[in-house]
Amino acid sequence: MLTILRMTGCWQPCHSCIDNCIHTFSGVRLRYECGQIMEKQGHEEPTGKAKITKAYNLPCDYVIHTVGPIVDGILTDEHCRLLESSYQSCLELAVQNGIDSIAFCCISTGVFGFPQDKAAEIAVRTVRKFRKTHDIQVIFNVFREDDYEIYKQLLG
Repeated sequence: MLTILRMTGCWQPCHSCIDNCIHTFSGVRLRYECGQIMEKQGHEEPTGKAKITKAYNLPCDYVIHTVGPIVDGILTDEHCRLLESSYQSCLELAVQNGIDSIAFCCISTGVFGFPQDKAAEIAVRTVRKFRKTHDIQVIFNVFREDDYEIYKQLLG
């Protein structure tokens, strides 16, 4: 888990997580930039906060990174608060940087163990609340069919 919290991507070879996809397809300069940010910062990235980098070889301008909560056991109110903070921090950072659209993966639902249905509820609620006062397009980019069905039901 330490490398994830350092924002330098998943280091498990051939793991098909979104973190690996982003770092692989953006190219090595993204991992280098993230490493530089972590070195300058002098500590791991706190859960629920966000950082922005260039996107390099990806078909977008920026990557906004966040560390979602790790659920190992029973889901707590603190896990939920931190996940909401992850989405909120990303949205705020996007607006601060003049970004008018953002795509979210299902933060923390993979190996981080956050229940998919509860995570989707938090994501949709946080985005809807934010969009009441900010003009930003949001895309929920799901990886699995069951995530698609959860978001389809929540978004109508």
